[in-house]
Amino acid sequence: MRSADTLFARLFGMLLLSIVLAHLLAFAWFSQYGSPQFRGPEQGPPPPTAAEQSHPGQPPMEGRQPPRPGPGRGPGPLTGPLVPLLFQMFTLVIAGWFGAKLLSRPIQRLSEAAERLAENLDAPPLPEEGPREARQAAHTFNVMQQRIREQVKQRGRMLAAVSHDLRTPLSRLKLRLEQVPNAHLRERMGQDLAEMIDMLDATLRYLHEQRATEALQWFDVQALVESLTENAQDQGSDVSLQGHCAPLRVQPLALRSAISNLLNNALRYAGHARIEMHDHQAFIEVHVCDNGPGIAPEQRESVFEPFFRVEGSRNRNSGGVGLGLTIAREAAQRQGGDISLRETQGGGLTCVLRLPRQ
Repeated sequence: MRSADTLFARLFGMLLLSIVLAHLLAFAWFSQYGSPQFRGPEQGPPPPTAAEQSHPGQPPMEGRQPPRPGPGRGPGPLTGPLVPLLFQMFTLVIAGWFGAKLLSRPIQRLSEAAERLAENLDAPPLPEEGPREARQAAHTFNVMQQRIREQVKQRGRMLAAVSHDLRTPLSRLKLRLEQVPNAHLRERMGQDLAEMIDMLDATLRYLHEQRATEALQWFDVQALVESLTENAQDQGSDVSLQGHCAPLRVQPLALRSAISNLLNNALRYAGHARIEMHDHQAFIEVHVCDNGPGIAPEQRESVFEPFFRVEGSRNRNSGGVGLGLTIAREAAQRQGGDISLRETQGGGLTCVLRLPRQ
């Protein structure tokens, strides 16, 4: 049971267990050591009277019957210790339930605020109310949220400055490069300059993807993949599509970025790609397959690190700066999914994008 793995359930369960054990012990004590307060007919004849004690040999009077206990003399259901004990137990259980609820409420509010902050940095601050510990935790959380928001704004300003200040000298270098008389040197310098511009563009795009926030919405993934496939085919690329998928809740721009990077990665290193869509009840999978050089199993997690490039066939000589798979995985993880790599049957690499049906 998922509800048992909560602070409220644990606190309430502990209190309930202790209350039940305490009352079971109390019941056992009363049943074992409780002294009788009333005398019933099953407890034998009454003690002899004063007349009988003065004439011990005289037989009892003929027709004399032992006195019967009158109404109210026996131990009725409302005169024993059972009723107060049950009332006490019921009261303690209610008190334990409310106490556990009060203890778990600040933790629950803090968890909900953290989830809102993960989705939106501009979420309203957490109300600073409740016990002292709850107020301190809420104040600390609000200060942290404000600092994160300021850091993100500062990074945005830095991105704008880098984009402007670096592109300007690179453009001037590209113009002055035409004045170099040596053709071979001019070509080599042009390649280095183009690589610098590509790295700058990829880095800025990567940082922008991290900064962007997008709400989940119902989206036709099938239409998106078909559109990307047709665009690649119009540009002369060898791309095919198989399978189908029903709409689901995703971040459309982030999903488009993830699939585009996987497709471009396959076309860059293998020259062709095959997209397969698999629709399941709990999730969907988009497979981008190629029969290129592939990636060794021990390096399939390292390629998701920024600027990591595989030695050999998949290196900078084939193009790219090592950010495509990083951007794709982070876009998938923002939607609750992930990307994994496996070997294609017959050789090559298969990128598996899995997204849950939330």
